Amino acid sequence: MPDLGKIRNEIDIIDNQILELFERRMKLTEEVAQFKIETGKQIFDQEREIFKLQKLEDSAGNPFNARGIQEIFRQMMSISRKRQYQLLTENHVEQPVDYVQVDKLPIEGARVIFQGIEGAYTFEAMQVFFGRDIQSSHVETWKEAMELVAEGQADYAVLPIENSTAGVVFDIYDLMAEYPNYIVGEQIIRIEHQLLGVPSAEISDIHTVYSHPQGLAQCKRYLEQYPDWEQKKVLNTAIAAKKVAEDGDRSQAAIASRTAAQYFGLKVLDNQGLSTDTNSTRFIVISNQKRFVKKAGKISIYFELPHESGSLYNMLSHVIYNNLNMTKIESRPIEGRNWEYRFFIDFEGNLSDAAVKNALRGIDAEASYLRILGNY
Repeated sequence: MPDLGKIRNEIDIIDNQILELFERRMKLTEEVAQFKIETGKQIFDQEREIFKLQKLEDSAGNPFNARGIQEIFRQMMSISRKRQYQLLTENHVEQPVDYVQVDKLPIEGARVIFQGIEGAYTFEAMQVFFGRDIQSSHVETWKEAMELVAEGQADYAVLPIENSTAGVVFDIYDLMAEYPNYIVGEQIIRIEHQLLGVPSAEISDIHTVYSHPQGLAQCKRYLEQYPDWEQKKVLNTAIAAKKVAEDGDRSQAAIASRTAAQYFGLKVLDNQGLSTDTNSTRFIVISNQKRFVKKAGKISIYFELPHESGSLYNMLSHVIYNNLNMTKIESRPIEGRNWEYRFFIDFEGNLSDAAVKNALRGIDAEASYLRILGNY
């Protein structure tokens, strides 16, 4: 019978040898980094790494060990690159980031676009973020808002990107990838849905309810009490309220805000159970200018990856190794490229932070494409 204690002692000896060799390897990595700093050579040499990994794999004693060697050395090379990226930053080898730091956003007299009409939650978010000293106008679609900002016909737009109950608004992610606009702020608004009808209506009169798809989704449990009601989707909760007011039909109701009820002269038929106490929507403020305020603490980026095993982990490891707290990740298919995706992530930090510079440098070097969407 094998002596387990003896075997474990021998493993400990080998582990200590591996540790010593790892330390020596990382010391050599620093010397390589110094050479690259002095010569301007790129850190990531993908062809060399692929060749070396294949050579190591071919030297393995069996297929299982070959797979393990691939995994170990792939990680070791990744760790070495991360250390080299850190050394570049420590030696003030800056990677250009064409964002301008400002003390505060220039919002006085700003031209601001929102989707929908007055009384919508987006309208409320806009007023909370900007105040009333702005020129505001509305459009029918998020795409129109994006276009007007990109073309410089508006300074900012306010767009919903995520609801705590119904989840993310995927169309906004796709539009952020399509248009050269940037996130410069965010505003979270508590959503308190109301069931609205004309002044003479009662709940027993209702046969049709209108709202934005997100509004209907967020009130799903409430609406399950009324299976006979026909649910109809419109572009905005305030547009739903406007339609009910204009039609004057007692059988119609809208799911919208109390502000919309006041704005369109509607009656609150019910406000219990439509929204949870935690139902909130996060709105982003976009601009076509690359600005970030000094106190900005969140960064949004998206990147594209080769369709290879472990590629997503390798990108996210740059965030992990630099002790940055990732707060969100979403994926979206890339049009025209089957089974390839772009990944959107949010993490805490400021573009002036060394850790952020290290992470972005690594992702930029190793992803197929990287775009910084904003620091806010």
